[in-house]
Amino acid sequence: MIERTHSRFVVLNMQSVKARTFRQLLRRTLLVALASTLPVASSRGSGSDVRRDATVEAVERVMPSVVNIGTEEIVEYSDAFEEVFREFWGPYYRSRPPEARYNLGSGVIIDETGYVLTCLHVVQRASRVWVKLADGREFEAERMIVGTTRSDVALLKLMTKPGETFKAVKFAGNDDLLLGETVIALGNPFGLGGSISRGILSSKNRRVPKEDEALDVADWLQIDAPINFGNSGGPLVNLKGELIGLNVAVYRQGQGIGFAVPVKQVTEALSDIFIPETTRSLWFGARVTSGSNPLKVTRVEAGSPAATAGLNVGDEIVQIDGRAPKDFIQFTEWLSASPEREAKLVVARNGERRTTMARMIPLAELIRKKLGVSVQELTPELAEKFGYRPRSGLLVGEVDRDGPAARAELRPGYLIASIDGQGTPDLFSAAGAVAAKKQGERADLTVQVRQQRGAFARMSQGTVTVRIR
Repeated sequence: MIERTHSRFVVLNMQSVKARTFRQLLRRTLLVALASTLPVASSRGSGSDVRRDATVEAVERVMPSVVNIGTEEIVEYSDAFEEVFREFWGPYYRSRPPEARYNLGSGVIIDETGYVLTCLHVVQRASRVWVKLADGREFEAERMIVGTTRSDVALLKLMTKPGETFKAVKFAGNDDLLLGETVIALGNPFGLGGSISRGILSSKNRRVPKEDEALDVADWLQIDAPINFGNSGGPLVNLKGELIGLNVAVYRQGQGIGFAVPVKQVTEALSDIFIPETTRSLWFGARVTSGSNPLKVTRVEAGSPAATAGLNVGDEIVQIDGRAPKDFIQFTEWLSASPEREAKLVVARNGERRTTMARMIPLAELIRKKLGVSVQELTPELAEKFGYRPRSGLLVGEVDRDGPAARAELRPGYLIASIDGQGTPDLFSAAGAVAAKKQGERADLTVQVRQQRGAFARMSQGTVTVRIR
């Protein structure tokens, strides 16, 4: 009796265990099924914010790099943007307090050491350039490295303390553009903070660029995000927060149509304007891709120090003076600061490395060698002393006896306004006009002479032909 009772108890107990196990399995299965039907966002946890999408995150990454650009005095300059400049900014300037600065547009920091990218038409009218960061700090631009109307790109360098660094934007690939992708136009107009508009990339640039041809809408990216006034020069970025262009203009006859200089044109312009010729007035004579490694040589000028050093198009720059540059900016800075104007370069070509020396030549020395005359740029002090407009040409100093300039009857105090029709506001432009010329070739110089008689002054202008020596 006892045994049967015990046996029955064991059987009942086993049935109870099976029932509990079944219920547990059923509960787990239901939980898994329910979990699979919950919204994906719930997996982020109760603290997630549905507003924090890709646009918000891209803006947060880029905005610290966006700056406002201003000046203390406007310099008159005639270009395609003059009408818009006067129409929009005129009322603001007339009502601004006397002690306030003129706000010209926006820009973006592209290197942690303080290089700022903007549009040429933004800074073209600035006497002195001031840059205000998103966090409210202000810096004066140490120098202005400008491009041409072909690129509408300008590069500024902030005056900073030693070791001071900044948040820099990242560049997208030159051809990494998707029609229809979401794009964000940012700026810092009036220095009051960020300005943002969002849209899609409607069209890429639509024509093959030609040398020295003025820009128009066919060269630019078209977006349906409007470029707010004051956002010119600011960055156009993708959802990764990468720079794909520079905001340049708004289509006034349309609704919400904006244009931007494509990143490919920006990088090509940087390769042309951020070079030893502009940073230190030294002739190197080669162009290098303005991106991250590998740094490839894209052009070599005939007869230049780079050509003499044996550089070829396609060479990769591996080292300079025993150090490997991290990017284009660092390469150019190291090259410009090379001791005795001579740099030791290690380049890779067809899988092999070779070492060469490049000895750079001062631009003033190059011009004197070609024309037989020393020249200097017109500082505001020199312009006032000699009665010329600032940046209107190069002031003639010493003239070599029996040299080409002497035979053309150039005299100290004359102004060389252009060479072969190309304006010469600085040494770089003049050197570029004569560097490739060979002995005996002609150069047509537009020369201005200011003649003072008592209280009266008269400006004469003419063209003289000089044979290159």
